[in-house]
Amino acid sequence: MASQTIEALVEGGKASAAPPLGPALGPLGVNIGQVISAINQKTESFKGMQVPIKVIVDTSSKTFEITVGTPPAAALIKKEAGVEKGSGNPLTDKVADLLIEQAIKVAKMKEDSLLGKTLKDRVKEVCGTCQSMGILVEGKPAHDTILDINAGMFDAQIKSGKTELTAEEKTHLEQEKKKLAEDMAARRVEYEKQAKQFIELYKDKESAFVRKKLREAKIPETLIKELLPEEKKAAGAGGK
Repeated sequence: MASQTIEALVEGGKASAAPPLGPALGPLGVNIGQVISAINQKTESFKGMQVPIKVIVDTSSKTFEITVGTPPAAALIKKEAGVEKGSGNPLTDKVADLLIEQAIKVAKMKEDSLLGKTLKDRVKEVCGTCQSMGILVEGKPAHDTILDINAGMFDAQIKSGKTELTAEEKTHLEQEKKKLAEDMAARRVEYEKQAKQFIELYKDKESAFVRKKLREAKIPETLIKELLPEEKKAAGAGGK
């Protein structure tokens, strides 16, 4: 059996005959509409995310098979958390909160690509990713939740494999996310006030010196860059 494989990255549920799929499938003689429909059906649950897919075409019978990969763990976590991006300053600013069931869900979806040998180990890996994104797990910093997992606090949930949330749990998470956003906004106001005081205090100093003082005061790097953008090098510097 002669076969040819087409690989592409598509948005979940929104593949189309436009490039790269259409031009790649056309010469193989398959029904492009059927292929696109099948891809969208298989990737429907990944709406809003980029999903790796493979279309394996039997070039003699013109039949096809579709396999779907999974988005990166970070993308799945963002979908579960209902956020577009992680925190720019994850040590202090938290953007969302996940329940252990959601971490279990991501761990099960990424089972083949995570390093952990057991589901418990893989859940801890997911929590580690949450930590780097500024996302709480069970209402606390993810590294603390990892310690709770090690202590067996969530053994029952992991063993059951439960991944779906109740309406009450979803409502609680939305309220928590709103509170975190309000807290983060309040901290930004304080950071900005403090930063502007430093900038005024050292207004006669070079920008590099002021940036150093702001970092020593633990002002978030994103705010430093906003208030004191790096000077752009002159175009053509060092040559004609």
